[in-house]
Amino acid sequence: MPTPPTDIDVVVVTWNGRALLASCLHHLAAQTVPHRVIVVDNASADGTAAWLASDHPEITVVALPENVGFGAGNNRGVEVGTAPYVVLVNNDVDAAPAFLERIVEPLRTGDAIGAVAGLTTRPGEPVVVDQFGIQLDAGLGAYSRATGQDPDHLDPGPLAVPCGAAVAYRRSAYEAVGGFDEALFAYSEDLDLGLRLLAAGWRFAEAPGARGVHLGGATSGGGSPFQRRLSSFGRGFILGRYRHPTRLGAVHALVIDVAVILFGLLRHRTLVPLTERWRGYRTARRGERLTVPPAAIDRRITLRQALRRLASGA
Repeated sequence: MPTPPTDIDVVVVTWNGRALLASCLHHLAAQTVPHRVIVVDNASADGTAAWLASDHPEITVVALPENVGFGAGNNRGVEVGTAPYVVLVNNDVDAAPAFLERIVEPLRTGDAIGAVAGLTTRPGEPVVVDQFGIQLDAGLGAYSRATGQDPDHLDPGPLAVPCGAAVAYRRSAYEAVGGFDEALFAYSEDLDLGLRLLAAGWRFAEAPGARGVHLGGATSGGGSPFQRRLSSFGRGFILGRYRHPTRLGAVHALVIDVAVILFGLLRHRTLVPLTERWRGYRTARRGERLTVPPAAIDRRITLRQALRRLASGA
């Protein structure tokens, strides 16, 4: 089936998530605007590539010989496309019919906009926000923005960067900064890309009408040792690449990270939060250091609040 002319490429990275992907593609097929879907299969062992070839010939499939991770997988998908607007959707997101139409609107109307944050909700009732982009505290701690809020009555605070689960990028902006840093297998890769876009002078917009239901952590396993290892590396990477806007922010970061490392040692009997942070930090320090713009920090998140969020897992 020929793909209709479109200015939107949708990239979906998947790994052993055929059932999730089937639902994701079903919802993308019901979108209100033309688009091209590019699925990057990260060497799944569940027959995903063969199933796509037989059941979805209209979809462009990039079958990779090994699992290269979320960031590198998206880079491979973006490289295949040509459309000026690139939308990334997690394979565990079911997009509402107007999702694509709404998320690219700011890119069509604002030349300085490099990326747009979509809004995902949690499954079930009542409907609450899963994320509406990423917010940062003074210690460069990243949180899902507006989590738990009513999507129709939002008070989200400042948007630091869009979240990679549901985001639209201007292709020229994405390519100008080199896309995702492939040193990050998963976790913090969207934060890093967003901060580099800010450093390059691009601005972000948000699209509260671009909605999807996000199962969250369904591929990597929420709270798993695998996730903790990746997130610890990503945290160290961010600390290594980016300077805090203030000295107080550095103190904030130190307190939080010591708490996480001690928790890992006492609760899980592991030094992974320490060793992976150090490895990520050293990896990032090989490149240029950048300063996070003060406007990206949500000053409402105090150290006490950050510790409470940490304790609750929020």
